[in-house]
Amino acid sequence: MARAAPPREPRKIVQQQSVTVGTGALSPADVVAVARDGAPVELHPDALAAMAASRAVIEALVDDGTPHYGVSTGFGALATKHIPLDQRSQLQRSLIRSHAASSGAEVDREVVRGLMLNRLSTLATGRTGVRPVIGTSYAALLNAGITPVIGEYGSLGCSGDLAPLSHVALALMGEGDVRDAHGALVPAAVALAAAGIPPVELREKEGLALINGTDGMLGMLVLASADLHRLLATADLAAAMSVEGLLGTDAVFAEDLHALRPHPGQVASATAIRSLLDGSPLIAEQLTSETGRHRFTRVQDAYSLRCAPQVHGAARATLAHAESVAAIELGSAIDNPVVTPDGRIESNGNFHGAPVGYVLDFLAIAVADVASMSERRTDRFLDKARSHGLNAFLADDPGVDSGHMIAQYTQAGIVSELKRLANPASVDSIPSSAMQEDHVSMGWAAGLKLRRALDGLTRVLAIEILTAARALDMRDGGAAGWTNGAADGTPRAADPAVERGLRSSAPISAVRARLRQDVQGPGTDRYLAPEIEAARVLVDDGSLLRAAGKGLPAGLR
Repeated sequence: MARAAPPREPRKIVQQQSVTVGTGALSPADVVAVARDGAPVELHPDALAAMAASRAVIEALVDDGTPHYGVSTGFGALATKHIPLDQRSQLQRSLIRSHAASSGAEVDREVVRGLMLNRLSTLATGRTGVRPVIGTSYAALLNAGITPVIGEYGSLGCSGDLAPLSHVALALMGEGDVRDAHGALVPAAVALAAAGIPPVELREKEGLALINGTDGMLGMLVLASADLHRLLATADLAAAMSVEGLLGTDAVFAEDLHALRPHPGQVASATAIRSLLDGSPLIAEQLTSETGRHRFTRVQDAYSLRCAPQVHGAARATLAHAESVAAIELGSAIDNPVVTPDGRIESNGNFHGAPVGYVLDFLAIAVADVASMSERRTDRFLDKARSHGLNAFLADDPGVDSGHMIAQYTQAGIVSELKRLANPASVDSIPSSAMQEDHVSMGWAAGLKLRRALDGLTRVLAIEILTAARALDMRDGGAAGWTNGAADGTPRAADPAVERGLRSSAPISAVRARLRQDVQGPGTDRYLAPEIEAARVLVDDGSLLRAAGKGLPAGLR
């Protein structure tokens, strides 16, 4: 399995409005707010009442002579073993301790918090049979910023994300290791005591209720969807900059052409690129004032330029499908067994991660394709035979300087890995639990590799934008148009007067100016890795999209 993406840089936590968890569905925005931005959590009174009601059903079965899975029996392949009443608390503790068996690199904090919130939401439906104290204790963990330590390996995605969820339940018991609100690694008992949260002793059914769910893979899907909205808008921006920098035509983005094949995502992408290029002097210069015809003899631009809306649009369509799956999953009560509204306790297979695993894999395919097209656009800038008048490799002095030659190598290496990451995890299945769990989803693995793929796409788009901006600067006279930095190499903001004189459209000029605040303009070869990283940060935090501002249609900013 691919390694998870490198941990995200800590985001500045701002005061967030609390998220109320009730018996209904969370919104994707709720998940992002709690998982990524640290929003506090509250339990609605209706959720507490629902948990109490379903717990009463479980309590009524405690002395029942009929075996009930997870209440008076063992688990998985051991479900036929009857457990005496005096051993049932030990049964729940043993379940959690044995299942908290993850290994490998530590999973990102936001993934763990998303998992915790999603599990709390299922508990709040009143379909799991846990006591209200379990829900309030989960909310208290989140609000205290306590994050159980989970390794990347351990979940097969069926029955749910067992090992990751078990680490959270272990922390609730006051065992295992956690990160406190400051990120320090401490024993769970110490962190709970510091936060004033009493450890919980689990009772019948509760251990099982805490670990049977798709909560981890679902959290990764919701977070990835939020990132992809930004990255697909950035891909449109990168494509527009490349069309302009390669002296392409904007005619192919005309509204009436895309109305002939009106896939919503394609139409949205074409609209964005058309808006970003609107008023571009460089595009206009390709028309003669006398005839209105193009000066150059190319009949059509290459596919990587001309077909950007079709590819970016298909990625948007895939994202829309993935979000429809996430919406259903966010409103679901996933446990086994489950307490039904009419008071029955029934075994089921709703914990299987196939629906989520599939769309996580679909998104990884789309990510790889968008990145592949971006790399092809970048490569065109560097080839003197295809760049329409630019220096080879955008070098200041080709031969002496190498320009962006190796930046494209970096892109190519990432794209190659993205193609490997696009290989679906969900087509694999390894039987477990003595063949009781004989078909699993691998959805957790699909989520981790998608996170790595998104990190790769961010870097690929950053290099394309960095390259396109360099090409545009060179068309505008190279470094002369920018204040390239102080004597110590620190970049300075572009002179607004110079920005107004650029031959880019207004949105692209603003993006170029924002980039030049952190990265110097063209010149002789410099240490390139920090410039790539600076551009990556600007893509990751949305700075370049904000700079484009009104150049992007509403809904794509």
